[in-house]
Amino acid sequence: MIGRLQQAGDFRRLLDAPVRQRSAHFAVHYVRAKPAAASPAQARRDSRGEQAKLSTGDELNCSKPVDDCPGRRWLGCLVPKRHARRAVTRSLLKRQMRSVVHAHEAGLSAGLWLIRLSRPFSPRDFSSAASQALRRAARLELERLVKSLAAPMPDQPRGSD
Repeated sequence: MIGRLQQAGDFRRLLDAPVRQRSAHFAVHYVRAKPAAASPAQARRDSRGEQAKLSTGDELNCSKPVDDCPGRRWLGCLVPKRHARRAVTRSLLKRQMRSVVHAHEAGLSAGLWLIRLSRPFSPRDFSSAASQALRRAARLELERLVKSLAAPMPDQPRGSD
């Protein structure tokens, strides 16, 4: 399962990292790390809201928090308004980003991942803000991008040497 990045510090850290891979419209940043801990105020807000939702009761036998599991991946999606003015377009692109990463999760290295829209899609090519054509174009481009990021599996050859 892929976690979601929420802390501004994590996004800054990823944006400071060099671009790992780029396509016509997207850029991917990666840092081999865990997300920053939530601020005390954020942790209090989260715990108050979550206590009412949890149905597991007080379990004292927990081995360790889920976030401490090795091999975990966290994803952040960044779609600036200057590249996608309409909210429906930004939402569509973020859904496509998450969906593609979830489909190829096993091939990605553990750590923090950020996919950002670095160039806008041409409004002349896509008449509607959430057209099927835009959805397909973004999906295909993201599929190629994420497949190129996937680490080779141990039993797969790395190429002819």
